[in-house]
Amino acid sequence: MAVDLTPRQPTKAYGGEGGAYYEWSPAELPMLGVASIGAAKLSLADGGMSLPSYSDSAKVAYVLQGKGTCGIVLPEATKEKVVAVKEGDALALPFGVLTWWHNTPASATELVVLFLGDTSKGHKPGQFTNFQLTGSSGIFTGFSTEFVGRAWDLKEDVAAKLVSTQPASGIVKLTTGQKLPEPIPEDRKDMALNCLEAKLDVDIPNGGRVVVLNTANLPLVKEVGLGADLVRIDAHSMCSPGFSCDSAYQVTYIVRGSGRVQVVGPDGKRVLETRIDGGSLFIVPRFHVVSKIADASGMEWFSIITTPNPIFSHLAGKTSVWKAISPVVLEAAFNTTPEMEKLFRSKRLDSEIFFAPN
Repeated sequence: MAVDLTPRQPTKAYGGEGGAYYEWSPAELPMLGVASIGAAKLSLADGGMSLPSYSDSAKVAYVLQGKGTCGIVLPEATKEKVVAVKEGDALALPFGVLTWWHNTPASATELVVLFLGDTSKGHKPGQFTNFQLTGSSGIFTGFSTEFVGRAWDLKEDVAAKLVSTQPASGIVKLTTGQKLPEPIPEDRKDMALNCLEAKLDVDIPNGGRVVVLNTANLPLVKEVGLGADLVRIDAHSMCSPGFSCDSAYQVTYIVRGSGRVQVVGPDGKRVLETRIDGGSLFIVPRFHVVSKIADASGMEWFSIITTPNPIFSHLAGKTSVWKAISPVVLEAAFNTTPEMEKLFRSKRLDSEIFFAPN
């Protein structure tokens, strides 16, 4: 049975004055369940804070907008890392990490963070589950005051008061005067990579640019088990038809801009042809070939690939497999003439994976 690949926008899961948490559901985007991938987005207003929580999944976080602070406690660590984050930052968050997020009270813009990750070991495949430590849905609200008091070495009435003093769930807005720890510059080391400032892995004039996250520039990617990239293509440019040749899924979020996308399955049938706009998410199944063409505004997207060091095969451009195949094999494969083979091979000699409009 064919799976619906239509790009989708997220729906609000919870929130309040401090901000909101949005998520994509496998019920609306079935490929999330098929690929065991989770996708969510956090939006914090000025002074908003996402309360400390664990997630059931390893994930990559990408800051779509704004700047703020992220607190991170790695498994078995005795001290949190306090990391300053801003638009373009990517963070690899391994399984078992505790995080909190904060947008400064003086901020003129919302802090918006995208989360994409592997839910194969999660509570619900295809959807993140966050385990809050405090608030109305915090873990300790379920324990009796006897157990909480024993665990924290507090009198039962004190334990009961402490557990019940935070009425919000998940996201709060800090009151005037409340201050959180200041970011520590050294804590950014190996924790975050700014994709808008990093060295470009691909740079095609009037075509597009790519920054790839891998174990070399963000070591925690290995523990997360995911690769990622930020791609920006210019107005009316095309991204070469290509696929992950190491059996990986590709999960793509359109950061801004718009365009068209086509996906073709291994049986040669087109399984998706649609427009894509900023804020939408879609998944390319394994061994499916995808290509995109930007509108006049250009297009930018952030993707994860379900392997830490993905290998892509492109079917057009100077790095395409066609350039490696011998002429006589190509002639036989296409059942064409030597003249047509020469014409075909003579094209795209200088273009790599992005093709500017003629």
